[in-house]
Amino acid sequence: MPTPARTLLGAAIVFLAMAQGVGAQTLTLDSALQTAFANNPDLAAAQWEVGIAEGGRQQAGLIPNPVASWDAEDTRRNTRTTTVKLSQTLELGGKRGARIDVATRAQDAAALTLEQRRNVLRADVIDGYYGALRAQERLDLAQRSLALAERGLVVANGRVTAGKSSPVEATRAQVQLSEIRLEFNRAQMGLTDAYRRLAASTGNATPDFQAVATQPQSTPPLPPTAQLLARLEHTTELRLAELQILQNEASVGLEKAQRIPDLDVSIGSQYDASLRERVNLVGVSMPIPLFNRNQGNVLSATRRADQARDLRNATELRLRTETRQALDLWQTANTEVRAFNQQILPAAQSAVDSATRGFEMGKFNFLDVLDAQRTLIAARTQYLTATAQATDAWVRIERIYGDLARF
Repeated sequence: MPTPARTLLGAAIVFLAMAQGVGAQTLTLDSALQTAFANNPDLAAAQWEVGIAEGGRQQAGLIPNPVASWDAEDTRRNTRTTTVKLSQTLELGGKRGARIDVATRAQDAAALTLEQRRNVLRADVIDGYYGALRAQERLDLAQRSLALAERGLVVANGRVTAGKSSPVEATRAQVQLSEIRLEFNRAQMGLTDAYRRLAASTGNATPDFQAVATQPQSTPPLPPTAQLLARLEHTTELRLAELQILQNEASVGLEKAQRIPDLDVSIGSQYDASLRERVNLVGVSMPIPLFNRNQGNVLSATRRADQARDLRNATELRLRTETRQALDLWQTANTEVRAFNQQILPAAQSAVDSATRGFEMGKFNFLDVLDAQRTLIAARTQYLTATAQATDAWVRIERIYGDLARF
């Protein structure tokens, strides 16, 4: 028969194993971000763009291949004249350098686009993670509301049985309980859907966790508006808009270089079988830019550069507006969350407890209990809405500026 000490030790080992198993099934925000950066297929596809742009840069620096040709005049062997020739195109006007400049800008744009995609993915994971947290909290609040409604039904049935209340009170309590059970079922479905969305953002088809860990704070501290706007020039979206200007200006340079025709130089040898004589050949050719001087493409590239400047200004205006709107929403939502935590929710819970006790003692009717319960449920719903708005504002800032922890 095992001793009490061994029994306690075995129980402790089992408890520790269970705790470790539960911990392994609880997802943290850091692990969700790490998994997303490692497994998200959209990010993996975006990473290939850097290599694609690198190949374009390599190709832009190559010079044209020489052309070898063989010609025969007359098919008769004794009177045939054969010519062997090697031609090389010499690019003039700086075309190769202009191509390299355009390809280099494209390579820089691919790197910036990848950085922007990482910021968007980080924001999506944060959004999904806190959406799952809210779904968990919604389910918890639905369970509490269900417990309140069940308690109200027990009290109402007790008073009806004792002849102190009308059976209508029990009917109202049953209706309230049925409504809250429906809300509880919706909260369960919402939690499952939130887990699936979070798993999809991390690159998994199905959730490999059973819960998400509660964060020490719902959102990071609200950054000052002036500090954020001062870093607007460093955001990936605005840098991409400015790089687009440079790309289009490089394209203008390339199109202008295309106005200068290339020079074709050829050398070869010609053999006349009838005379048994070989002569050397040297040739130079160049198109005459009489009609086509690439003027249409130069005009189009110039207008694209002008368009890119206006788009850059529009991007800056939009980002400044979105920053201010998100910060205002964030501040308002934080104020509402504090008010719910410090005043509204405690007061609503106290009202439900007082109304229930008063109904048990016959001081209130059940309508007062229902009204207090509905007020508490509405307050909890508004609280979740406020937390969702705070998270949404935070995510909008993260999409623009990246990780706020770096500030």
